[in-house]
Amino acid sequence: CRNGYVTMHDNVAKIPVWASYAINAETALGCVPRTNAFVADNSLPLGKKASPTDYAGTGYDQGHLVPDGDQSYNQIVEWESFLMSNMSPQLPNLNRGVWKQLESNVRAWAVQRNHKLIVIPGDIYDTATAKKIGKSNVVVPSALFKIVIDTQTNEALAFIYEHKESQPTDIALGQVTIAEVEKRTGITFPMPKGVDKNGKPKIWTADLGALGKSKKAKCGKDD
Repeated sequence: CRNGYVTMHDNVAKIPVWASYAINAETALGCVPRTNAFVADNSLPLGKKASPTDYAGTGYDQGHLVPDGDQSYNQIVEWESFLMSNMSPQLPNLNRGVWKQLESNVRAWAVQRNHKLIVIPGDIYDTATAKKIGKSNVVVPSALFKIVIDTQTNEALAFIYEHKESQPTDIALGQVTIAEVEKRTGITFPMPKGVDKNGKPKIWTADLGALGKSKKAKCGKDD
């Protein structure tokens, strides 16, 4: 448990299985500057955790599950987003592309809908067959997923992006059902009453320009 999120860490794979956090219009517009303070999670046992050096020279980003941009409303919360227990190896085209775009959309949805959202990001992998990096043998996931739930309307969106160099430029191309995420991960996610795990609703409108203006008005900088 962290101040801004909870996570389930795989001490063999040295990456998070999933994480969960809430975001609303206020926390989506946090003003704490990004620190890039990547650090090993010393709450984990020796030999059961990744360090930044495991990623050095591998071609993989230290990819957040819970993004710094959603945790920038408090300094302690922002620091904790950089714990390596919140990271998995991600190819730059994924981490800096469609995954980053989806993160921005989540913040825009929180502000525009003005509802509390629950976000559940996670990794999909098979430890036995996965590629591994670094001295700690950090597992490289085969795909990443994200579930976003509107706690007021009980609408829910789900996405899976395969971990490969070629990535979609439209987040909609990764949309799936929650049921499909559960099938791929083997995890049954508890949902608020009324959430349709088999539904694939229209993706909510996200005005990223308006999000940037709101961020600049509050913090003096764009999202």
